[in-house]
Amino acid sequence: MAAELAAGRVLDTPVSSKCLACGFPFWDQLTAAEQEALCRSTRVVHYDKGAHVHSPTENCVGILLLRSGQLRSYMLSEDGRDVTLYRLFPGEVCILSASCVLDAVNFDLHIDAEEPVEAYCIGAGSFKRLMDQNLAVRCYAYQMTAERFSDTMWAMQQILFMSADRRLAIFLTDELAKTGSNELRMTHDQIARYMGSAREVVSRLLKYFAQEGLVSLSRGGLTVLDKPRLQKLAREGRASRR
Repeated sequence: MAAELAAGRVLDTPVSSKCLACGFPFWDQLTAAEQEALCRSTRVVHYDKGAHVHSPTENCVGILLLRSGQLRSYMLSEDGRDVTLYRLFPGEVCILSASCVLDAVNFDLHIDAEEPVEAYCIGAGSFKRLMDQNLAVRCYAYQMTAERFSDTMWAMQQILFMSADRRLAIFLTDELAKTGSNELRMTHDQIARYMGSAREVVSRLLKYFAQEGLVSLSRGGLTVLDKPRLQKLAREGRASRR
């Protein structure tokens, strides 16, 4: 476990079966022995903001169930440019941090902590044994993998085939939906990184949105002034996903 979690800190905190039962839908389909083994192989881990959680050249971390913080999954080009594929938030499971136990996964993926992260971590070897023993666990793992690939393809579809203004509208509506607020505390550089765009492009589009009365800009953030119009623009972009 120490070698697998070199980028993070393992906390000597007991992991209750109740926590795992809430996070993993296959819990009730495990035998008593499998439940006990899962609890024994799970540790609470912490990653500082900016920590590198997973990369193609590092050991397999394992399955991460986020308790707090945020993870960003991205691909990295040879010249150092990155494209955000998806982000994970509390209550969500990071399955591709254990890509070494998933035979169908064969692409280079990086995962960083965007905020201080605390998570439950199931060791890769222990999870692989559970997958081999229990069909419900194996189905769950590949279902989650398929969902993350769907997120990845949606990100690629936006970058390759969608206009930047619609991508920005989708991003803003998605971010505001998470908080239920009309305010977003995020810099232009952060928005560009999450969208897979250039900061200059995002700044220009936000200025245009402000001129059109969709948003008002402030230092380190923005406020949406006309959510219906922004949502309409986002829906026109989403229609291409169906």
